[in-house]
Amino acid sequence: MAQLQALSSCSSLKLFACQPRPGLSNRGDKKLSLFPELGGKASEFRGNVKIAGSTTKIHALSCNRKSIQAVLASDKETETKPLRGKLNKVVLAYSGGLDTSVIVPWLRENYGCEVVCFTADVGQGIKELEGLEAKAKASGACQLVVKDLQEEFVRDYVFPCLRAGAVYERKYLLGTSMARPVIAKAMVDVAREVGADAVSHGCTGKGNDQVRFELTFFALNPELSVVAPWREWDIQGREDAIEYAKKHNVPVPVTKKSIYSRDRNLWHLSHEGDILEDPANEPKKDMYMMSVDPEDAPNQPEYIEIGIVSGLPVSLNRKELSPASLLSKLNDIGGKHGIGRIDMVENRLVGMKSRGVYETPGGTILSAAVRELESLTLDRESMQFKDMAALKYAELVYAGRWFDPLRESLDKFMEEITATTTGSVTLKLYKGSVSVTGRTSPYSLYREDISSFESGNIYNQADAAGFIKLYGLPMKVRAMLEKGL
Repeated sequence: MAQLQALSSCSSLKLFACQPRPGLSNRGDKKLSLFPELGGKASEFRGNVKIAGSTTKIHALSCNRKSIQAVLASDKETETKPLRGKLNKVVLAYSGGLDTSVIVPWLRENYGCEVVCFTADVGQGIKELEGLEAKAKASGACQLVVKDLQEEFVRDYVFPCLRAGAVYERKYLLGTSMARPVIAKAMVDVAREVGADAVSHGCTGKGNDQVRFELTFFALNPELSVVAPWREWDIQGREDAIEYAKKHNVPVPVTKKSIYSRDRNLWHLSHEGDILEDPANEPKKDMYMMSVDPEDAPNQPEYIEIGIVSGLPVSLNRKELSPASLLSKLNDIGGKHGIGRIDMVENRLVGMKSRGVYETPGGTILSAAVRELESLTLDRESMQFKDMAALKYAELVYAGRWFDPLRESLDKFMEEITATTTGSVTLKLYKGSVSVTGRTSPYSLYREDISSFESGNIYNQADAAGFIKLYGLPMKVRAMLEKGL
């Protein structure tokens, strides 16, 4: 009784109705006169009452009426607020950050549903996974599901993009773009496993990620409902979200002084926000996390050898490694030499421009290696067409169309065209730069006996005269016309 009276003054106290345990009578029925405020809902309080995690039999309560009224008053707004919709169970893409932490109680409050939090390990670092279950349940989630997707992410998403040579707007190696479909696919799988009828994410209505998540949901399970709180709620920014979290006693890992918005996975780390929102500002030196400043990198270069089979990296210094392990090691090596920093202003899918800074040390090394090996194994026409197709491939991935038939068809082309891109590339890493120093392939189209200035057995230089006349004939005819010849 003393506990109930003490807790009744807390505005966050929740009073839940529970079914009676077998064998117990509802002797508390006569006591319901204490709850005239409940009206027709009074019957919901027959049995036991769970208060702040403890269960007390209602027939044993003899607390004063004012204490109970205080408890009910704190929940009056929540209980009378109409639902936006009714869902049974929602799988939420959960990071433990501010946005997704406040989404948990918001979903319960607005859709009357259970919330299953889902976290994908795509290489964001063990620190970001620590304590997630406690955070999720403290926010009101009924369950946290964590899946290690690192190998799948690199093998089935990163490496196909690498093989395709997909680069968005000349610089961006698609780190976030590739991670979203693998996460969304896993969410669809979890929704099926736990019997959820909806999925949710914490993407804002201004970004690309909302499209990437939802197009994957549409492609893999069009029957799932999708809830995007940032497009529905009254929260306008991080300040409002922090206030909402405090109001609902949700533990969050940030304060109002947090400045950068970051996304990390095994391929890259992105930075947005704060001073970066002005493209004229140089990034602060202490912002970077995966790479050292090139000025502070070792004064001695490091040479490494990347083994490649059919356009896909398989080894480092002749030691075969799994995709995720290979990329992880190259992140460490490249980061040590300050490699892979990109500062760019890009065109978002939703129409606006945004400025972001990306760290992609291992990816930058691998991209240089694969591209260089193709210089040996692809003929001119194949290389030019592949480069054109790579632009479309990158655009599809950036736009969230990973499961689009066109992206899948282009991937078949990339697989076929790089079938002979096998060999090794030696690279020199030094103070932020990646230089290719050697490349070999059993399928090389380079012939020293043809290219050498010292030999003429296969290539007769005199043949060039007739070729030039035929090749330049259209230009010559146009010039003759203009001169009246």
